[in-house]
This record gives sequence, structure tokens and C-alpha cells, in this order.
Amino acid sequence: MAIYILRRLGYGLLVMLLVVTTISGIIFLAPVDPAQLTFGQRSDVSTVEAKTAELGLDQPLYMQLLHYLKDISPVSLEPDKADHLRKYRYHTLFRVGNEQLLVLKLPYLRESYQTGRPVSEILAEVIPATALLAFTALLLASLLGIFFGIVAALKAHSRWDQLISVISVFGYSLPSYVTAMLLALIFGYMLGAWTGLDIQGSLFVIDDFGDWQLRWQNLILPALALGLRPVALITQLTRSAMLDVLSQDYVRTATAKGIPARIVVVKHALRNALNPIVSAISGWFAALLTGAFFVENVFNFKGLGAATVTALLNFDIPVVLGCVLFTSVVFVVINLLADLLYAWLDPRVVMR
Repeated sequence: MAIYILRRLGYGLLVMLLVVTTISGIIFLAPVDPAQLTFGQRSDVSTVEAKTAELGLDQPLYMQLLHYLKDISPVSLEPDKADHLRKYRYHTLFRVGNEQLLVLKLPYLRESYQTGRPVSEILAEVIPATALLAFTALLLASLLGIFFGIVAALKAHSRWDQLISVISVFGYSLPSYVTAMLLALIFGYMLGAWTGLDIQGSLFVIDDFGDWQLRWQNLILPALALGLRPVALITQLTRSAMLDVLSQDYVRTATAKGIPARIVVVKHALRNALNPIVSAISGWFAALLTGAFFVENVFNFKGLGAATVTALLNFDIPVVLGCVLFTSVVFVVINLLADLLYAWLDPRVVMR
């Protein structure tokens, strides 16, 4: 089991390295000068050159990439200087030579080119809203998808099965941003007086007195828009897996023994049909974090998507890389947890 986990961790670290290398290469090769954008069009040449050297943008691409990988690495060699201690907030493991330290530190995501704020602070402000949105959408999709899939499997080839299949295909065919616009138009604008929902709004808003208020109702429409497509996929996967399991001999034997149908379906059939469902749910959670970018912009929901789009428009490289790095970490962690869950549901996976 330990070898299985270490192998999966190795794959995850390789994926993160490739993602950071590819994205940073694309961004750094773009014909845009971040230092020029920082000061505007009226800045003089010497000021821009000084800012470029300060940001390290005058170095070759491979050196910029190596420095960034060193900054985000939890273990690195650092010079024994006070400014590095304030910058990285590291814990010294042991000294290497007279001037170098092997340190353990939190990933340093640098500072925003536009605001000068640490990227970690920016992400800490926007990630909770997006994570809550994605989790709510996934929870809604999982509950509805598994329920509809079980009903469709138990009522196979009936009108209920056909109706659920048609709705699933329709829901999966709609892109999330189209669903978001339709929900905003219908329930936020046309029926807003009855639903009490706004066309746009974030989880936290400023009232007329300048105080922050929590608006839970602004989570409803974005969560529905995000969750509709995974509902359709989970429904179809649950139906197919349940039909396969229900035809197995051990299920028929359990039914013949007089075990109640509810126990047969939940304990015997559903548990053994969960592997493909878990795979879909784990993959969709990470996908919902990125899919939330479009939905957040439709509803003006201030989260990771809004921060990423703003950073891309301003060519704020550290913020963009921080958002991409966080998203890749989520993918790796979710896939690792899914692999561990596979191993728990089916121990034969570890032996492969």
C-alpha cells in the first residue's frame, strides 16, 4: 500500500511540474512587458528597466523558471541572510557550508505586479468562495445523479428511465455558462420578485452602510449552473454501473434469500457500482473549480475565476501562476484521494 501511495504521489508531482513549466513558458514568452504594464505608457525607459531587473524578467526563460520552482519548493537551499528569512519564513534544517542553509518553508508565490500584495493573500481571499461554490455544486450533483441513476436502473426501459435519459442528455449538452445565463435571466430577472434571487452578486457584499454581509442566496444559481452537467454524467454512470451489478449472481442470490430490496440495492449493488461513480465525482470536483471561472463571471461571483481573469487581463504573472498552481494541486490531491478510495473499495487495485 505504501508503494502504491508513493507511486501516485510521484505521478502527481510530475504532473504539477509539467503544468507549471508549460504555463510559465507560455506566459513568459508572450509579447507583453509586465514592467511596462505596472507603470503605464508614460513611464520612462530607465524606470521600466529597473523594474524589469527587480522582477527578474531580464534573465533567460530557463533561469526565471528555475527561480520560480525554487520559490514554490517546500525544501530549498537559501543564503543565510535576514532578508531571506523575512521573505520565505523558513525553518532551518541544517547548514550547508558557511553561507547556505537547507530550509523547510511554505511555497512562496511571490507578489502581485499590479498591487504589490502577496499572491498567497489574494488566493486566501478568493479560494474559499470558489471552493464552497464547487463543493455545493458537486454535492448537489452527486445526490441527484446517484438518486436518478438508481431510479433509472431499477425502472430500466420504462418511461421513467426514458425521461431521465432525455433530461440527462439535455443537461450534459448545455455548457455551464449558457446554463448560467439562462438561470440568471429566468430566476434572477423574470422571476426575481418571487424567487428573491439576484441576477448577479457575490457571497459577500457591501451594504448601504459599508459593512460586509453574507448573502447565501447568491450561491444558489451559480451552484445550479455548475452542477447541472455533472448531474447528467453521474446519472448515466450510475445507471450503467447499477444495471451491470444488478445482473450479477450474488445480487440475485441475495434477492432469492429474501433480503429486503433496500438492503440489496444499497449494501450489495450500489457499493460495488461506486468505482466509476467515484472516478466521475473526483474528476468533476477539480473540473468545477476551473469551470467556475465562466460561471463566476456571469454572476459576478467574486472568487478564483474572477481573480484569474483579472490577472490575465493585467498580465499579472505571479497571480496567474498562483491560480494555475492551486488548480493543479487540487487535481493531484483529488486524484490521489480517489485512488485511495478505489483501493478501499476494491483491494485488487493495489496489486495491479
